[in-house]
Amino acid sequence: MFDFFIMHKENSLPKTVLIGIIDQEHSKEQVYEFLDELKQLAETAGLETAKVFTQNVIVANTKTYVGIGKLQEIKTFIATNEIQYVIFDDELSPSQLRNIERLLEIRVLDRTNLILDIFAQRAMTAYAKTQVELAQYQYLLPRLTRMWTHLERQRGGIGFRGPGESQIERDRRIILDKIAKLKDDLRSIDKQMAQQRKNRVNMVRVALVGYTNAGKSTIMNLLSKSDVLVEDKLFATLDTTVRKVVINDLPFLLSDTVGFIRKLPHRLVESFKSTLDEAKESDIIVHVVDVSHKSFQDHMSVVEQTLRELKINDKQGIVVFNKTDKFSFIKKDEDDLSPKGKENFSLEELKNTYFAKLATPSVFISAKHSDNVEEFKEILSELIKKIHFKRYPYSVNYPKFDD
Repeated sequence: MFDFFIMHKENSLPKTVLIGIIDQEHSKEQVYEFLDELKQLAETAGLETAKVFTQNVIVANTKTYVGIGKLQEIKTFIATNEIQYVIFDDELSPSQLRNIERLLEIRVLDRTNLILDIFAQRAMTAYAKTQVELAQYQYLLPRLTRMWTHLERQRGGIGFRGPGESQIERDRRIILDKIAKLKDDLRSIDKQMAQQRKNRVNMVRVALVGYTNAGKSTIMNLLSKSDVLVEDKLFATLDTTVRKVVINDLPFLLSDTVGFIRKLPHRLVESFKSTLDEAKESDIIVHVVDVSHKSFQDHMSVVEQTLRELKINDKQGIVVFNKTDKFSFIKKDEDDLSPKGKENFSLEELKNTYFAKLATPSVFISAKHSDNVEEFKEILSELIKKIHFKRYPYSVNYPKFDD
């Protein structure tokens, strides 16, 4: 894997501009939410966003994504503001990438490329690194013609972290061979991990899932008294972490999984399916939601849809509405007769809506400040207890297991 090759000026980060389109399928409000998320991704990758550009179109330009006039406007801004990267909020086709870079004469990334780079930064285990490298090669393969012009310059940085440049320069066949080898490596690691899970099959297993930055790692640390990395960044943790936890004298295994995100290409979901095997083979799914985020309902939908795709939506579960300490609402003026929006609901009103009456048990907490955590623990321990006594109907205590 490459190191971070971008040269930073003192007390400064490389600058980027972000670009999105407002089309027939997405409203202006939605697009700016997407771009706000893209800005967070850029910050996670170590970039500073200098400006956001949008364009109203019916559909994206098949050759340049946005119009030529908009690209000229962007090029002018780049020339006068020391911009080093341009990032588009959708996956660009190989021809779009070539055309845009030819016009702008600057490094161009798309959302997929940026996420892959963050994955490369965050992957710590051999398994996660192998998954990232495979996904990067699969992304690069159809873009070889465009990549060669950059590889001749031997440039690193965001978007190039991962597969060795010399490997890409040599030949398409070499990359295909590399992809095949990585797939074999993953199959071998999968077998080892499956055996590890088999060795602890008797333990009740609980998996934390949720949108990226929802607070899963904070909850993991709270319940297990461990020190899993917690940062206010997207994809702060990539590797699955498993800890043995005891609540009310009931031991179980708790796993923290990679977060989900909107507009994640399907093949990336495919590449990281194995990362979610802990969730797939768990007994209980704990869906963690950042209730303070204005788009938390959309985030819930993304997670639920991904779980359906992975066929792990049929398990017992709990919905944990986290970050109540950051929740805020705007009180409507009495003279305002417009429909009440979700930003106008107080936390108590939310608790009394269908969110608190889901078929799945739900609870509102602040993991950071341990608010209402005891109620969460009680709900979780009741589910664990039911599974245990169903599995061991004649036992009084848990059987002894190796740690």
